[in-house]
Amino acid sequence: MFNLTYEYKLKPTSSQIAIFQDWLEQCRRVYNYALAERKDWYRSRSCRINACSLHCEYIIPANAPRPTYASQCRGLTAYRKTSENLQQVHSQVLQQTLKRIEQAFVSIWEGGHGFPRFKKLGTMRSFVFPALGKNPVQGNAIKLPKIGLIRFRQSRPIPDNAIIKQARVVKRASGWYVMLTLQWDVPVPDILPHGEAIGIDVGISHFVAVSNGQLFPNPRPFKRLERKLRLLQQRVSRKQLGSNNRAKAQAKVSRLHERIANTRKQYHWELAHNLCDWAGMVFAEDLNLKGLAKGMLAKQCLDAGWGQFLGILRACCFKRGVYFQKIDAKKTSQTCPECLVETGKKPLSQRVHSCQYCGYTTDRDVAAAQIVCIRGLAAVGHTVKMLCEGKHIGVPEKK
Repeated sequence: MFNLTYEYKLKPTSSQIAIFQDWLEQCRRVYNYALAERKDWYRSRSCRINACSLHCEYIIPANAPRPTYASQCRGLTAYRKTSENLQQVHSQVLQQTLKRIEQAFVSIWEGGHGFPRFKKLGTMRSFVFPALGKNPVQGNAIKLPKIGLIRFRQSRPIPDNAIIKQARVVKRASGWYVMLTLQWDVPVPDILPHGEAIGIDVGISHFVAVSNGQLFPNPRPFKRLERKLRLLQQRVSRKQLGSNNRAKAQAKVSRLHERIANTRKQYHWELAHNLCDWAGMVFAEDLNLKGLAKGMLAKQCLDAGWGQFLGILRACCFKRGVYFQKIDAKKTSQTCPECLVETGKKPLSQRVHSCQYCGYTTDRDVAAAQIVCIRGLAAVGHTVKMLCEGKHIGVPEKK
């Protein structure tokens, strides 16, 4: 199976917008109620046996089972019969909200994420239809259960042999969008190493340095609009809480944030396609992005968006048939690509690599990209050898 997500902008009417907003509010209430039920059960099990808290105590019978996705779905079905507001919402949409709670708790145990929080008014931004009827797309309109036909801007055609599995309606500052998950029943072949190889090194002064000597500038979308964003946020802080003027000012801030994100993402896609035009193999550093986001240059790293770019580059390589692999980033800027001897640490102000052993001189980021390319070719050569012996299929990515 092969899945892709296509995003389109909706053109809903005023009545349809009112339905969307009401559904988001009902999903938010179901989310908060389910989260409160789980928190109360956990807190009732955290009290001492021989003493009670002076603040409060959650008294739940000892034989009461832990709330799960299945038990909360049964409770939602029973309560939905008595609530007219919940009856207006599609049942599967509410079930997907409960599944979001379940995934949040699984992320606590397996992913090391924090405890989920209650959602304030207006913070729920999307709801999901896990299944659609037959032929949901009719021309430039999509038919959603219990809502009807909604016009959308078909920026790119939907393939005829694709099956629409689910739809997610998303609210953003610029309007309403629908994200369609398309599925093809075709085998997905593994991309083997082939063609010319390039290595890339991401940075701040230059966004990407390629092993062939090409340097791509850093657009810095947040820094260019930071002053305007600061002024808009000051206007929001001076407005009265709960007023319409404050809501309008906050909408301007949201639109500016979306503009920054769209500018950054567009640049990442254009650069990814440019790199795929040059080679059949692309190697990148396996960086500790969470650690860089907490360091001295955290603001500049987050503005560059290296994590999003590497994810986009992987997806672009997959669609273009280019082999992509991450390489160990240890001491890539401390090794000479000509003689492969460690030259020692360099301060960030030193932007030129000059080897004291062989005299090789080039840009610092280009030298690091060349080391990435050398390490990638070594890993790929080992992989090809094992492929010929029938022992291995591919090099696993470092986790």
